[in-house]
Amino acid sequence: MIHWRPPPALVAAWLGLLALLALTVTLAYLPLGAFNLVVALGIGATKAAIVAALFMELWHRGARMLVFATAGLFWLSILLWLGLMDFMTRT
Repeated sequence: MIHWRPPPALVAAWLGLLALLALTVTLAYLPLGAFNLVVALGIGATKAAIVAALFMELWHRGARMLVFATAGLFWLSILLWLGLMDFMTRT
């Protein structure tokens, strides 16, 4: 029987995501005021970066793949901005 062990990078990413999840839940109960949004977006961006770098394997890809991944995020931000502007301008 062959025993399979996951790579240490995946274990570290999983533990990091669990730690960030615990931090998110903990900070949800603290009254931070307007700073709460900044902290939550920072934690979310860090989680997304971990998932993109390790699970989508962007860490080992070339510069062209990183450019296309960045272009996809840029296009997503344009779509979200336009959707927000449609919602904000309705009366």
